[in-house]
Amino acid sequence: MKKIKKIEIDTSKCTGCRTCELVCSAFHYEPKYSLVNPTRSRIRVFFDEENDLYVPVIAGPYVEAECDGRKAYTIKGEKYDECCFCPVSCPSRDLFKEPDSGLPLKCDMCGEPPPPEGPLCVAWCLDDALTYVEREEEEEEEEEEKADEKESAIEYLIKKYGLEEIRDILDRKSKL
Repeated sequence: MKKIKKIEIDTSKCTGCRTCELVCSAFHYEPKYSLVNPTRSRIRVFFDEENDLYVPVIAGPYVEAECDGRKAYTIKGEKYDECCFCPVSCPSRDLFKEPDSGLPLKCDMCGEPPPPEGPLCVAWCLDDALTYVEREEEEEEEEEEKADEKESAIEYLIKKYGLEEIRDILDRKSKL
């Protein structure tokens, strides 16, 4: 058995205050809490003005391929394409990418282990639209998935910046 940790979203409770975006971006800035920039956030809130509907979306893993199909959703009469609700960082959009480097962003639950009160977006959500859930599940091949994800991220960086630049960056970081 393994513990599954996730953030559940109840869109009916979201008021669109975007506090989750602000606290996430502040937590992930270096040094921590020194700047608030929602483009660095691992959560984004989409808004349908006509129907007063807010939809928080949490950043998922990076994929190198763009979607091969575009589906449309109609919610209370308003049309959305599937990218609006997609948690994936991909080449076709800049939604979950670091604004300075272009590196893909993914929710990390504010560290491992997450803080006792849960990730900060959950702790600061005053309307309980975000809840932190831990449950036990049968163990699957998660280690293999993590290795594939890390390998994909490294391949992306090498393609974008070149192997030598990545080595230089790693050398500088290892000396810190």
